[in-house]
Amino acid sequence: MNIENKPDKETLEQWHADPANWKLGVFYYNKKDKRIFPPKRIGYLGWTINFANPLSIGAFVLMLVGILLITTWLNGNKVHK
Repeated sequence: MNIENKPDKETLEQWHADPANWKLGVFYYNKKDKRIFPPKRIGYLGWTINFANPLSIGAFVLMLVGILLITTWLNGNKVHK
């Protein structure tokens, strides 16, 4: 790792490739990795949550609450015929 305690690209790739960091093969769990949304195991599918990072879990919960609030609001504003 460099002076700023940010891992270099090689370290990030090693963490990503390590099967021990993937619980049940799909859930990323790495306490050393401070990224909130690391790439999924198959990179072109987008990002996942680092379940070892409390900020990741908080961001995920906030997104879920936001989606639920928006869908509830949209469903409440439908015109019923």
